[in-house]
Amino acid sequence: MLKVEHLEVRYGDLQVLWDVSLNVEEGEIVALIGSNGTGKSTLIRAITGLIKPSGGTITYDGVSLGNKLPHEIVELGISMVPEGRRLFSRMTVLQNLEMGAFLKRARVNSVLTLDHIYSIFPVLKGRTQQVAGSLSGGEQQMVAIARALMAQNRFLIIDEMSLGLSPLLVKTLFGTISEINKAGISILIVEQNVPMTLRVAHRAYIIETGRIVGQGDARALLESDHVKEAYLGMRSA
Repeated sequence: MLKVEHLEVRYGDLQVLWDVSLNVEEGEIVALIGSNGTGKSTLIRAITGLIKPSGGTITYDGVSLGNKLPHEIVELGISMVPEGRRLFSRMTVLQNLEMGAFLKRARVNSVLTLDHIYSIFPVLKGRTQQVAGSLSGGEQQMVAIARALMAQNRFLIIDEMSLGLSPLLVKTLFGTISEINKAGISILIVEQNVPMTLRVAHRAYIIETGRIVGQGDARALLESDHVKEAYLGMRSA
């Protein structure tokens, strides 16, 4: 479905990604984990067309994304939940959701999609006319996910969903992500919350200093000495 092969990205003379390869198959949740400054956001920006790679290829359903503009990538079927939510804070919840349905195919079925979204996030149904900037952090994150779903795409990229949220709400949102995946949407999730992410993902990649240094079954990685020491603060016996 999504395939990244030997990707390299530079900002001027500074190289940020080296020979990065990963793939997400249909129906999977794949996690990309790593600390701040390891290249996670740069990789996502390359996939979504916000920056152009200096080497390597990115394809989605066999179509090269290398020269596509961000809106063309959305039209191909990839939606994004950005880090920091990036809502239109002075617009209502409903207006934010409607912005997600800017594609022609999404506008046609937007009423049905809204009903589906309110079944996933019931709290939003009572907030439709509330200004998005007045919502709690958790509610804003729900709106950001819902807005991405309004495009009716088959692939979802989620960047740092848990940032700044309470542990209880994070647990709830990860459960929701699992349900969205079961409904047929493939997901690439980029996260610093390693334990929670590896519990819901099928597979995972570990990125450090711009390179993929580990990959495999998510539950197996959660039990690996490297993950325990590097991300969970646990030392192997």
